[in-house]
Amino acid sequence: MRRSVAARFRAWVDTEAHALPLPGAGRTQERFAALYALGRTDLSLARLAEGHADATAILHELGSAPPGPGECWGVWAAQPPNTGLLAREEGGQWLLDGHKAYCSGAHSCTHALVTADTPHGRRLFAVRTDHPGYVPLEGTWQAIGMAGSDTPDVRFTAVPARPVGAVGAYLDRPGFQHGGIGVAACWLGGARAVADTLQTAAGSAGTPDPLTAAHLGAVDMALHGAHSVLQQAAQAIDADPSDTSGTARLRGLRVRAIAEQACRDVLDRVGRATGAGPLCHDPRHARNVADLTVYIRQHHADRNLAELGSLVAQEAGPRR
Repeated sequence: MRRSVAARFRAWVDTEAHALPLPGAGRTQERFAALYALGRTDLSLARLAEGHADATAILHELGSAPPGPGECWGVWAAQPPNTGLLAREEGGQWLLDGHKAYCSGAHSCTHALVTADTPHGRRLFAVRTDHPGYVPLEGTWQAIGMAGSDTPDVRFTAVPARPVGAVGAYLDRPGFQHGGIGVAACWLGGARAVADTLQTAAGSAGTPDPLTAAHLGAVDMALHGAHSVLQQAAQAIDADPSDTSGTARLRGLRVRAIAEQACRDVLDRVGRATGAGPLCHDPRHARNVADLTVYIRQHHADRNLAELGSLVAQEAGPRR
């Protein structure tokens, strides 16, 4: 599965990636629609494609050259406990050492943007994956869902790196918030794929029984609402790409929370409406359910909701 997804990822980079609009350039709806379509087709492929698309946007925003022909990029910025990279300067060159977790496309990406700690703070670096000090750690990605995304941990030993942007630039740029909404577009595409099973079953029955119809109605409501919010976010990003209003973080948290809730509703409703049959006898549906269940855990659940609530409280201000 990993090799199959990698081959399709490389084909997408060669044929379609160049046409994907950058966020905030006036066509963000098209960008999100393309990511949504990828998610509906295959969430593991969408994960790799979204990483390359995000890397392209980051390089543009931070003043670096775009990916070259034949290059497949990832963005590896997760910082779970007891992992991370240290960057050191030696002989006028930056070198990275350490253990990086959740490196999607570790075996198929030719390049990656990675976060690493420097003496002056955390910074983003560009690396090549063909250095002998770059070693994906077999057995560190045991997920059944998103198995094809090839997301093991990677050990770095004196891997040459090129700084991209200043210290803190990766998180401080408005595009960080825009990119997070792009991930939500992939989630929603995956949810649509899960919902297709229920819609097909209901349609083949002619007039579905009331309980199936009720579940389908609830699924349609959840997806339609989340998709509308996604479109509104694209319009807001294009209207204020540099986030002069200071609302990008609030918008990103809202959209991701709404999308994650819609995905959970779809998984629950479709499962209750269709039972075990599709999960046991339809490999595509079973994979879609497993993939989406894992992928939406990129949303940090109650921690993100707590941050959202704090921002909403600050926006409201004290009542007099």
